[in-house]
Amino acid sequence: MTTTITAVTVRDVRFPTSLHADGSDAINRGDYSATYVELHTDSPAGTVGAGFTFTNGQGNEITCAAVRAFEPTLVGRTLEEIIADPVAFSRSLTAHPQLRWLGPEKGVIHMATGAIVNAVWDLRAKLAGVPLWQLLAEMPTDELVANVDFHHITDAITPAEAAAILDSGRVGYEERLAELRRDGFPSYTTSVGWLGYPDEKVRALAKQAYAEGWRAMKMKVGGPLADDVRRAEIIRSEIGPDALLMMDANQVWDVDVAIAAMTELARFDPYWIEEPTHADDVLGHARIAAAVRELTGGRCHVATGEAAANKVIFKQLLQANAIGVMQIDSCRVAGVNEVLAEILLAAKFGVPICPHAGGVGLCEYVQHLAIFDYLRVSASLDGRMVEYVDHLHEHFVDPVRTREGRYLVPEQPGYSATMKPESIAGYSFPDGPVWAG
Repeated sequence: MTTTITAVTVRDVRFPTSLHADGSDAINRGDYSATYVELHTDSPAGTVGAGFTFTNGQGNEITCAAVRAFEPTLVGRTLEEIIADPVAFSRSLTAHPQLRWLGPEKGVIHMATGAIVNAVWDLRAKLAGVPLWQLLAEMPTDELVANVDFHHITDAITPAEAAAILDSGRVGYEERLAELRRDGFPSYTTSVGWLGYPDEKVRALAKQAYAEGWRAMKMKVGGPLADDVRRAEIIRSEIGPDALLMMDANQVWDVDVAIAAMTELARFDPYWIEEPTHADDVLGHARIAAAVRELTGGRCHVATGEAAANKVIFKQLLQANAIGVMQIDSCRVAGVNEVLAEILLAAKFGVPICPHAGGVGLCEYVQHLAIFDYLRVSASLDGRMVEYVDHLHEHFVDPVRTREGRYLVPEQPGYSATMKPESIAGYSFPDGPVWAG
């Protein structure tokens, strides 16, 4: 029996996070939004694959239109056909003979592809009756390698090298899984340090997070430097010298400005500076990374990835020694298949992965990717954490669960991407009651 995609629905779902400055940073003031995709099938149970890509409000309608542009390539395909040749399927989207021109392999078209590909994986995991992390982690090596499009990255990693990494990841698998089920996956919270929060709120949230067990927290920087220094002093005073403090500039600095700013901020012992300059500036990141290593004796790293357009940017960042922490994103790129390539690249270069989350649904997504990385690829938690923010989880059927600053292993089948029908109806733009009112 085959499972055929019979219809594709796309919904523009937006949450008014800008009202309270949630998610605010040096450049973004938006409404966390999802281009929410459902792949309907003829499976006996009527199983629906759910996926989305994350946007920041205005423009979400453009990503929705991009998904609809792909609809003719989806309806009528069987899941079995996709599984048999996953690279051909992904390239029917990423290398579409006309739509690719709008990228190539970046921006709105690539993000729409991510929503679709993630929905396919959600469907596949649901039909298998397991969470996505388990589907991936228990997959035979040759099948995992067959899901990776190595086009344009073979100068950094070959299929044979990827297979060797995945084979070695089988050793100690059961022990690592038992550890995660017992202790959870390390995390850090960004909820304490949004740039639009007043000082008293930053202090209160840092104190609260520490009391709840968080020992790694991130603050936004990139406003007036004196403000960044003052807020860093507040957070460090509340969390003490031993907790990790990360900083995120959200691309706002020029290269020389970033180095000058970190010269001032280094005294707060940051574990990393995230997105210190333009997302595509590989050589700029490399220069900042060298300067930060010298400033801090190697204690501070450059981290980036949430806006890295594709696997090729990650390849170059790694080749240039431009990052000490790699931040994969679940839907900025073309979904699970491309993320697999990025995880394997990080393993080849020995750089830890700390996925970008927050947003709407990104925490739900990336927990699966981080768990797979630990169980089957890196086999190490050294330097690895998953980002966490504490809003919008209530809109998902299978929301993230945390305990004392750690993610708990998801157990429900799928990719944890399914939104509640009442949330879709209430927050659909522009006609849902939240927006129509």
